[in-house]
Amino acid sequence: METVQPRQVTRARRSARVSAAAVARAAGVSTATVSYVMNGKAGVSAETRTHVLAVARELGFTPRRGEVVDPGRSRVIALVQPNIVNPTYPRFAQAIISAGAAAGYQVFIATTQDQRPALDHITATLVNREVDGVILSAAFREDASALRTLRAARIPYVYLSRRSLFLEGDFAGVDDATAAAELMAHVLGHGHTEVATVVGPRFSSASSVREEAFVRTAGRHGVRISGARKISTELDNNGGRRAAQRLFALDTPPRAVVCGSDEMAIGVMEFAVEHGLRIPEDIAVTGCDGTPHYTAGLINLTTIVQPHEEMAAAAFGMLMRRIQHPTLPRQERILPHRLHLGRTCGCGVVAGV
Repeated sequence: METVQPRQVTRARRSARVSAAAVARAAGVSTATVSYVMNGKAGVSAETRTHVLAVARELGFTPRRGEVVDPGRSRVIALVQPNIVNPTYPRFAQAIISAGAAAGYQVFIATTQDQRPALDHITATLVNREVDGVILSAAFREDASALRTLRAARIPYVYLSRRSLFLEGDFAGVDDATAAAELMAHVLGHGHTEVATVVGPRFSSASSVREEAFVRTAGRHGVRISGARKISTELDNNGGRRAAQRLFALDTPPRAVVCGSDEMAIGVMEFAVEHGLRIPEDIAVTGCDGTPHYTAGLINLTTIVQPHEEMAAAAFGMLMRRIQHPTLPRQERILPHRLHLGRTCGCGVVAGV
């Protein structure tokens, strides 16, 4: 493994045609090392990789036409997300952008707004742009047409948080069923029997699994959650507000709303407070993401904390391995979650106060 010898990097005159050899000279490494770094290959220390990439950026390095530095690769990957409104998705994006920069990759980000035609169009565009791989947090549970487009073009992909049931692929996420069951069991432990659930679109595997676990766990505790109290909506604040409007208009409104995302939970709580309800004295609400600004003291939302950065890093690592070794067996990384006990479920609230 080659390491950087202590020496001062010589500042070269910036040029639009800086060669890999010039980067090697300025960085004090071999041209082969520059090639390894630009290809994301093993055999180079993390210190050397960071150093070479920094020098390449400083010199304004781009491969010359016909120059073989990164054969067959664009050094661009794509991250396809449902939206960037829900705070979970910018957290995924930032972690993947950081990991990509460290490995010499640019990240193209696209959003589908959870529309199948949009995903089809995006994947076709990614094929035309010849990206090296794709990380998908916007897969549709029962549709794989867009994924078949990627597979036909031999572009590797990795599922992040949600996946298609019709086409296998590497996956990074949490155990949604176990997490949702733990959350519902805790809410029921407060004695609630009038319970509703609010989840994202059911064509999301994560949303569907969470809803099933919520309802199944409630049933095991003798609490039936009827159709009118099982709502699927958009994965954002407005989706939560619309769900709350429907739930609180019922003849017997719920006393607890268990949500499949933090952003929807905030929408439910905002609507409740605007209509004179207290959280959690009149209505208990929980989320299921664990975004820091919602678990902090001001809101202190009871929720499932998912390790978003670690999930994204795991997805990126799997994609890099898949790019380098396309025939590897399918991989799955289930990362640990934890239940954050805030105040919105009733924990720490004194009765009658």
